[in-house]
Amino acid sequence: MKHFLVVLFSHLVHLGGFGLFILGIFDSSFLVLPLGNDLLMVVLTARHRNQMPYFAAMATVGSLLGCLIIDSISRKGGEAFIQKRLGKRRLEYIQRKMKSGTTWALCLAALMPPPFPFTPFVMAASAFQYPRKKLFITLGLARFARFAIEGGLALLFGRGILRTIQTPGFEMAVYALVAISIVGSVISLYSWLKKSRAHDPRPQS
Repeated sequence: MKHFLVVLFSHLVHLGGFGLFILGIFDSSFLVLPLGNDLLMVVLTARHRNQMPYFAAMATVGSLLGCLIIDSISRKGGEAFIQKRLGKRRLEYIQRKMKSGTTWALCLAALMPPPFPFTPFVMAASAFQYPRKKLFITLGLARFARFAIEGGLALLFGRGILRTIQTPGFEMAVYALVAISIVGSVISLYSWLKKSRAHDPRPQS
């Protein structure tokens, strides 16, 4: 398992911007990759300083594609679907936050790192038929700002980051993060499929 995690993270680093693109899709959809894209953004920028804008753009595009998956499912399923997915209490919390302004709530959710609940805000906005064009412009600007800020921090503290990456403690933290991501993704995907079938009005064969 340890060898697999080493190879996985090494491949993602080797892929550069495309690795950020792939992780961005997972990070913003139904899969669980806490801090995965943020960590990769920092590591890549620390190693390849002049490519920071490119990395931020690739992470943003991947994130928007992941959001498109969520948007398509939630917009079609409506409030009843996301209430089953999120639970009544969590949905009410998100609705309260959105009362002061859906655009600002989405901006905040897109800018904040985990464990702030980004995906549920996208789900709620889509289910309540927030204009899709406005949704993706808002998310695109906010996500790019977030990754650019992370890239800027990596530029400032790049040498220290690279030294930290080479320590055994950081290596173990990465293994733990990827392991949690894999387990969480399997559970999350199973939950999505199960609740999607339960919501499907078509007769079961």
